[in-house]
Amino acid sequence: MFPRIRATILKIPRGKVSTYGAVARAAGFPGAARQVVWALHKSHGLPWHRVVAAGGRIALPGEAGMEQRFRLESEGVLFSGSRVRMKEHEFQFKSVARAKTKSKQSNSRRKKIG
Repeated sequence: MFPRIRATILKIPRGKVSTYGAVARAAGFPGAARQVVWALHKSHGLPWHRVVAAGGRIALPGEAGMEQRFRLESEGVLFSGSRVRMKEHEFQFKSVARAKTKSKQSNSRRKKIG
């Protein structure tokens, strides 16, 4: 799980952000936003500052939150009050087709053919 989450976080480019939930979904673990937090906490070398809470909110308290905002602003990310302007800076992960979806399509084709 954690290697896929880390790989997903590394896809977020400079000047873009994503939410904990979106990273979890893109890694193939919908509903696992807390595991994204855990992966960020336990990993080094990840662009941790590019992952924010829902709605663009910086969830880190105190100096860590100020550092996150500073790092994002240095990459050109704009804020509206205390939140990232998500319409301009949210990174959209490419959709990943699930194996279940493909197998369902294959089964329905077999039924129509046979």
